[in-house]
Amino acid sequence: MLAYIARRVALMVPTLFGILLISFVVIQFAPGGPVERAIAELRGTNVGSTARISGGTAAGDFAGTGQGAGNSSYRGAQGIDPALIAELERQYGFDKGPFERFGIMIGNYLTFDLGESFFRDRRVSELIVEALPVSISLGLWMTLISYVISIPLGIRKAVKAGSAFDVWTSGIIIIGYAIPGFLFAILLIILFAGGSFWSIFPLGELTSENWHELSWPARIADYFWHLTLPLIALGIGAFATTTLLTKNSFLEEIRKQYVMTARMKGLSERKVLYGHVFRNAMLIIIAGFPGAFIMSFFQGSILIETIFSLEGLGLLGFEAVFDRDYPIVFGTLYVFSLLALIVNLVSDLTYTMVDPRIDFESREV
Repeated sequence: MLAYIARRVALMVPTLFGILLISFVVIQFAPGGPVERAIAELRGTNVGSTARISGGTAAGDFAGTGQGAGNSSYRGAQGIDPALIAELERQYGFDKGPFERFGIMIGNYLTFDLGESFFRDRRVSELIVEALPVSISLGLWMTLISYVISIPLGIRKAVKAGSAFDVWTSGIIIIGYAIPGFLFAILLIILFAGGSFWSIFPLGELTSENWHELSWPARIADYFWHLTLPLIALGIGAFATTTLLTKNSFLEEIRKQYVMTARMKGLSERKVLYGHVFRNAMLIIIAGFPGAFIMSFFQGSILIETIFSLEGLGLLGFEAVFDRDYPIVFGTLYVFSLLALIVNLVSDLTYTMVDPRIDFESREV
């Protein structure tokens, strides 16, 4: 097992390298960039921009558009002093070649130095640490709630397979799965978050401004009050996979010979179901928990955080793409990729903990 873990950990390095390399290459061909944003700020055409046009920055450690110093091909650069453009390039690190920039970035990432944001005057690592609790909260609670509801429902559907209960619950699950989460989130905001009807639930934060002044029971209630709508929007289609997987796992086990033998011995149906079938049927469900968490983590970060204005990792990266804040773009990509690789390894190891018969030692990575 240790050899397998070592191989998987070693494989993470080239995988992360490949992800960052492909993203870096794509950035080279993307239109616009921080220099052009700064030029637009100078001309007053980038309304609402927070571009920082002077002062030191660690931007030299990150990718850019690849345009050289003094290059007049920057959009909107006509009439601007070439020396100023060269200074902007130096500030954002674009006076270096793409190979040098990529090499510096990879070297810094090996020590988890994610550099400094172009436009927020803060370290990228600080921004990510502040954003992670939001994304983890959404992912963790959504996974737990999904399992708490899906497992009993899946067992009930397996026991009542083919009945009216099984049919109409399958219909509800399929309809919920077909509804886009982001569309349902917008509907919830319109109805319950001050859109056009009631203003019952808050938006924008995980807690209220006076959260630290509240008692612990009130803090917990306030925390879940803020999470209610995002979790409902995430959960509309989150139960389908786990429910159907639980049902199919139980149906497969129920048809096996050892179940028939247990029934012939006179054991009650409840004893057969929860004393024998449950342990074997739940192997794949329990082992899939890490993967389910990371899936909820990604879904919540990309869509729900943006719609509900939750300052999580997904919203941070989403805004950075539009702002051309490349240190944050690459920093969030690096963290997302690293978390996904680690959770995939944990998921495999969970299989061996749940079922010792599974042996990864003889498996090729």
